[in-house]
Order: sequence, then C-alpha cells, then structure tokens
Amino acid sequence: MRKHKEAPEAPEPEADTELDAATPEELAELWDAEAPPKLGPIANAASSLVVLALAVAGVILSIGLDLGTPQTPKAGMWPFIVSIIIGVMALVQLLVGRRGGEDGEKFSSYSWFPLIGFATLILLVILMPVIGFEVPALLLSFVWMRWLGGERWRSATLYSLIVVVIFYLIFIVALGTSIPHLI
Repeated sequence: MRKHKEAPEAPEPEADTELDAATPEELAELWDAEAPPKLGPIANAASSLVVLALAVAGVILSIGLDLGTPQTPKAGMWPFIVSIIIGVMALVQLLVGRRGGEDGEKFSSYSWFPLIGFATLILLVILMPVIGFEVPALLLSFVWMRWLGGERWRSATLYSLIVVVIFYLIFIVALGTSIPHLI
C-alpha cells in the first residue's frame, strides 16, 4: 500500500495558536503576504467578460426552459434570476476592475478550483435523476470540502452529512419539492 507524502490531518498546534492570537490586521497582512501576485486590470476585464458570457448563455438557456410567471414559476425561472444576478455582478466587476485591478490574482494551481467545482456540479445534475439527490449531493459536498476547501477527512465527512441532511429537510420535507430522492 502506498504511503501518503505527508499527513494532512497532522495537527499544527503552534500555527493554530499563533493564528488564534493574531489581530484581524495581522491576519490580513499574513494573508496578503501568502496570496498569489496581482495580475492587473486586463485579467479582471477578461474574467468579467467570461462570466458575462456565461450569464448570457444562462439567460438564453433558462428562457428555453420556460420561465412561467412569478405566480407559477417554471423550470427556467430560478436559473434566469441567478443568471441575471451573475451578469449584473460581471458588469459591475468589469466597470470597477478596469480602474485598478488590485484584487485580481495571478493564475495559479488554485485557479483550477472553480472549474473543478463547476464540473462536479454538472456531474451532480447528471446523476441526480439517475440515483437521487442524496448520494450525489453527499459526494459533491465531500469533494468540495475535502479537496477544494482543504478540510480534514473527519470534518469533511461530518460537514457533508450535515449539509445533505439540512438540504433534505428543507427541500424535500419542508418544501415538498419534486427533487428525485432515495428516501
């Protein structure tokens, strides 16, 4: 059996103690020092245009699903609303980001995380009608917390279970939605 390079579950009491004792200003300085270098206004504009294009595609696809009315919403209503919000945020970022671009970070290995998150979300959508809500949601939550969020195995497992139970109670028990589910 292959051994792990290092044990990510190994506690770091000294580092945790130092972080707990730090003031918010000290933490901000620490995070700024560890952050990737800034990329500038062109990167902000490019990323805003990509997000704006995705929002426009979302609006077009949601209209194709039928919006319905506010009193009787259809399948496209929520994706339409979310796409509009994303498009507005992209426009705001496009206008604000072109001035300074101080927030945009240089691409690094962490830049792939949003794409991995999006791909796993698409996988959830594909698997949900086949095997129900619970298992894909549990796997999605676990992958996001363990590998994208950096949680430890135990906490990722526990939080994933809690999230799925809460979503089940809200959407299936309380709201009675028609989400495919096992139980």
